[in-house]
This record gives sequence, C-alpha cells and structure tokens, in this order.
Amino acid sequence: MQRRPAVFAALAGLLALALLSFPVAAERIKDLASVQGVRSNQLVGYGLVVGLDGSGDQTTQTPFTTQSIINMLAQLGTTLPTTQSLQLKNVAAVMVTANLPSFARIGQVIDITVSSMGNAKSLRGGTLVMTPLKGADGQIYAQAQGNVLVPGVGAGSAGSRVTINHLLAGRIVGGATVEREVPTALGQGPFVHYEMRTTDFGTTQRVVEVINRAIGPGTAQALDGRRVQVIAPEDANSRVAFLGHLESLEVRPSKGIAKVIINPRTGSVVMNQMVTIESCAVAHGNLSVVINTEQQVSQPNALATGQTVTTTQSEIEIKQGGGSLMSLKAGVNLADVVKAINALGAGPQDLLSILQSMKAAGALRAELEII
Repeated sequence: MQRRPAVFAALAGLLALALLSFPVAAERIKDLASVQGVRSNQLVGYGLVVGLDGSGDQTTQTPFTTQSIINMLAQLGTTLPTTQSLQLKNVAAVMVTANLPSFARIGQVIDITVSSMGNAKSLRGGTLVMTPLKGADGQIYAQAQGNVLVPGVGAGSAGSRVTINHLLAGRIVGGATVEREVPTALGQGPFVHYEMRTTDFGTTQRVVEVINRAIGPGTAQALDGRRVQVIAPEDANSRVAFLGHLESLEVRPSKGIAKVIINPRTGSVVMNQMVTIESCAVAHGNLSVVINTEQQVSQPNALATGQTVTTTQSEIEIKQGGGSLMSLKAGVNLADVVKAINALGAGPQDLLSILQSMKAAGALRAELEII
C-alpha cells in the first residue's frame, strides 16, 4: 500500500514525457491557405427599424431619422410637409451590415447585423423594413428585411434601470436575399493559386512538398513565402473535385516566430510556445501614495471670544514595496518561462513593464507586440 504513491508518480511522469514528445498535430491545407480569388464581400445599407415600444430615436435630436421617414412614406404614396416636426419614439435609424459569401447565387439568403446609429434605447421587438445592401462599387447586391433578434433585455422605472447584454445591435438570421451575383473564378488558365493565411517560408515549402508527393512531382511550386501555384485541370467539374482533394491533404506547419501579445487596456498577456528567456536579474517594487483627509472642529473655551471653525487635517504616507533582486534562470520552453515570471509575484499591469524591460535588455527572446 505504501508503494502506490510512488507508482502513481512514476506513471504521471511517463505520461508527461509522452505528451511532451508527441509530435505537433498536422493541419489540413484548407486551414492553412485559401484559393486566390475565392473570398467574401462586405455589404452595407441604411434602414429603419419600426415597431419599437417607445425605445426608438428622439427625432428632435436625430433629424436624419425624420428625413428617412418622410422619404419612405413619400415612396409609399403618403406625402408629408417637410416643415412638420415628427415626434415618433417607435422608429430607429440603423446600419445594416452583411458578408456576401463566395459563389452566392440569386435567391440565396444570408444573415445580417442591425446596429443603431441614433440615440435609441433598444432595438428589441423591432422590425427592419426593406433595406437595400450595397457593395463597395455602389451596386445593390441584396435586400434585407425581417424581425430583429436582440440577445438582451432592459427594464426601468422612476429613473432606475437594469440592462442585460447590449440592446442596440441585433441579428436577423436569413434576413437578406441575394439579388446580384459576384463572379468568382477558380484560377486562371491551367493554374490555381493558393494564398497562405500567414507568411511563412517553411510552411509554404511543406505545402508544396505534400502536394507534389500526393499528386505528382512538379504539380506545385512556391512563388514566394505566401503563394503556391498548382497545376489544375481546366474542366470546371474536374477542377472542383481536384481542389476538394487538395484541401483534405494534411501538412505539419513549421514552428512560427516567438511572440508575446500585450493588451495594456485589459492587462492581458498571451505568449506562444516558442517564447524563451535568457538568464537575467529582475528587481521590481511597488510605490503607493496614501492620502487621508479628516475634518476637525476647533471650538474655543466658554469664556473666550473666539469662534468655532472647521479645519482640514491631511496625512500623506508614501509606501514602497520590497523590490529585492531576483535571478531568473534561462527558460527553454513555455512552462519554464511562466514559472520564472510567476516567481516575481507581479500583477498583470506590473508584468507589462517587466516584459518590456526584459525585451529592452535582450533577455526576452520573442517579438513583443502591443495591441
């Protein structure tokens, strides 16, 4: 019975070694690259959401909403004088955005996002009236309409209000119908070009080797660190089947560059497994200033002629935390780096300064990117 903990510890150690020695999983070519020219296109439109329960735009402060209502009613046969001031609280001006996928055909439906652009309080329960969606060339590619689904709720009374999630943006699943197609060509002539999602010469060369090994020598060649040229059948049906076969091929990508991503707004730090550190010594201390202010009453004696006054007493205290010099050993993997950084005992915000200083001193072997 006493030997069981030792046996379990040995098994855990063997399992850890097996996991560390397990090769990097292969990825499909479709996850690493895309066919040149096969892409989605952004669409945008301006419209109105009606049927709101008093949570729409304050039309006196958003004149474009009033103008849009007058223009829409004019197209429907109702003419209003432009000088009339409309006070409608159940209408909101919105921007409608969508992505037109590649190979989209007329009659196909796509999802859309509806976002308030005025001072509406909520779009919940509203209906988007017919809105044309245009591309970068100014042409109409889809028509949008439908009930807006807002994943949130808000309630208030007598100045108090409780809101859950965001109420000024929502989605309409299948809310737009494609009215114009965008021609998409699968390559030019006998060639199809793959574009890698990231520029990496090692991964690009491995993609070429996998394609040539699966299809035949000379089928693919790398044009640069991002593009791969592939000889493909010129018949449309054969080309689609050929590309489908290529996308399923698996490639073991090369290891990327060591990088540390820092977000100073949220205090988050993310690093990949290639990050290493050199031996260095780090001292970090915290400086805090505490100011306490108290109101005191100064009252004279009963027989004195003075007056009772209020005085302010302030105490300022400066504290400096311990910043002992700590030696960090060189780390060759991510686990060692995390262990060394945690040994400093610094918070997320302090860690940002420490990593920047380590990079400036040449002790951090990684690219530091601040977003």
